[in-house]
Amino acid sequence: MTGRSLTLLVVVTLVMFVASNSLYVIKETERGVLLKFGEVVNPNLEPGLHVKVPFVNNVRKFDGRIVTLDSQPERFFTQEQKALIIDSYAKYRIADTATFYTATNGEESRAAGLLAQRVNNRLRNQVAIRTIQEVVSGERDQLMETITRELDVVAREELGIEIVDVRVKQIDLPPEVSESVYRRMNAEREKEARERRSQGQELAEGIRAAADREVTVISANAYREAQQVRGRGDADATRIYAEAFGQDPEFYSFTRSLRAYQDSFQSSGDIMLVRPDSEFFRYLKDSSGGN
Repeated sequence: MTGRSLTLLVVVTLVMFVASNSLYVIKETERGVLLKFGEVVNPNLEPGLHVKVPFVNNVRKFDGRIVTLDSQPERFFTQEQKALIIDSYAKYRIADTATFYTATNGEESRAAGLLAQRVNNRLRNQVAIRTIQEVVSGERDQLMETITRELDVVAREELGIEIVDVRVKQIDLPPEVSESVYRRMNAEREKEARERRSQGQELAEGIRAAADREVTVISANAYREAQQVRGRGDADATRIYAEAFGQDPEFYSFTRSLRAYQDSFQSSGDIMLVRPDSEFFRYLKDSSGGN
């Protein structure tokens, strides 16, 4: 390689090095600041290709999209001094790159830590003036709106961050409180079950008594009707027997004797001795015409 070629190679390499340290690109999803010896000279770099002075200027880039800060669950105390474990998250984005860089030195992890502290402080203040019922359901939306509004003012001023939203993911009771609440709820459920069981037994006894009473009434009515039918039947039988007796007294007397014999002899081993000159044989002789 000749000296001229070597010189040309060095020049090309130097030009490429200077160009790579002079040109930079800001993406649509990024925010950036231009520094001069560590001091901010341009806090709002527009998206596109830019030029800087090598070794004099430096560029810091940050994510310009909405970022989610997922905080660790913390213990907070309500107005009644009841502890709650609240798990929350916040959505934010960089609003002022100069303030953001100055407050956090451009470190997003540091920004997340500072913002998490402020979120917890706001939560602690707002939970402390509310009851458990208000925090859990009654004023939960109002709580989130208040924290978001107040935190946005502080975060813009101190960190250059815009707070988009703050939300509570989950609210739990501490383990020791959860156990006592569970025992109390279990006792209340058992008490309610006993009351309902007692009410059911009383209702069953009432139904059973009503059914027994209805059975007694139906049986009495049926017995009365049966007695009435039996009385009418006996009356009809007496009338028929009387009519039969009026038509043929001897036959009526004979049938009554037969019925008496039938009632007397219930077993096949029963024996009746009748004299040949008894009324029975005399009636048979008279009925056959003396034959």
